[in-house]
Amino acid sequence: MDPVIAEQLGRAHSLARHLDDFLTDLANAGASAHTRRAYRGDLIAFAAHHGEELGALSAGPVRAFLAELADLSPASRKRKRAAVASFAKWAVRHDLLTANPMDRIDTVKVPKTLPRPAAAADVAKVLAAICSRRPRKDLPLDRLRDRVLFETAYVCGARASEVCGLYLARAGYSAGPLFRASINGRGGPLSYDAAHHRWQTYCATAGVEIDIHQLRHAHATELINAGVSIEAVRRRLGHASAETTQLYALLDDKVADAEIRAARRHRDRTSR
Repeated sequence: MDPVIAEQLGRAHSLARHLDDFLTDLANAGASAHTRRAYRGDLIAFAAHHGEELGALSAGPVRAFLAELADLSPASRKRKRAAVASFAKWAVRHDLLTANPMDRIDTVKVPKTLPRPAAAADVAKVLAAICSRRPRKDLPLDRLRDRVLFETAYVCGARASEVCGLYLARAGYSAGPLFRASINGRGGPLSYDAAHHRWQTYCATAGVEIDIHQLRHAHATELINAGVSIEAVRRRLGHASAETTQLYALLDDKVADAEIRAARRHRDRTSR
């Protein structure tokens, strides 16, 4: 059984075995580690709220669970609902539920907000604060590792958690994680939390404020500005829907509108 499920719920919990089977099926279907981790956390929280047998699951407990999340953002509530909905759909498909209770639960509407990409110049400042492109013999290996890790996230538009989880066939090792932790001595992967902390430290050194996820937004925005199609960007980022990717095009339009307004203000000032 998944050790996190066993630790937080206990093996005897009525939903523990089913959650473990569900996550195993997700992995076998090719779901990313990021998706499985998010689903696991959300479903453990739901299971802690609902202790009955899976066959007894109805709309009432789900509705009560979501009601307790009223203080969270719409995006967070939508994600948690999606986790429960995916689990319920799986349970129906495996004859563990006779009907899907999520059919009675309204979806959570999330207002569309534009992504906040980091400026390329600011990203360059942070990368330079880690180390220059040319390796120096006196530079600690962990800084070289960090430079490659964060630049990979930036130029590939990948989530930092995905980059931390990259494994390789050959790189001085026979196999294992590409970006290894330098303090645990076991050759394990650098954790997302450690990468996030190190990124914030480098940002402070460079004197800029960039959230680590803005690297992904910056990459997508640069592709859109370069004329790459929405479909190509969607596939690059791994978005399930082109609607999500379309937000970057809207951002491009917003930037263009701002430039046009600035040009008009400049024209008006010079014509007086």
